[in-house]
Amino acid sequence: MLEKTTRVNYLFDFYQKLLTPKQKSYMELYYLEDYSLGEISDAFRVSRQAVYDNIKRTEAMLEEYEEKLRLYDQFQKRQKLVRMARERLAELEITDTDLLSLMEQIENLD
Repeated sequence: MLEKTTRVNYLFDFYQKLLTPKQKSYMELYYLEDYSLGEISDAFRVSRQAVYDNIKRTEAMLEEYEEKLRLYDQFQKRQKLVRMARERLAELEITDTDLLSLMEQIENLD
């Protein structure tokens, strides 16, 4: 469950600009603020089922965006390469501040 939540949070970070305001609100409340379906339904004066359906459809949309655009996949690959490069620099005892600064910039591209 935690793995799914983490994945959805990343997908939301990458693709939230493609969502409607209502979809964004539901996803933020459910995944980021840890609201229950009942709490969200009360806040928006809709049924719990409507909230559930909206969240499930939005999750599917986020997965579809990822399937087509691969932003999260590329992010993960880049993070892995940065980790490997940092480990190699540490093994070689390289402390060049310019090089380490470049690594940090690559890490923070997203």
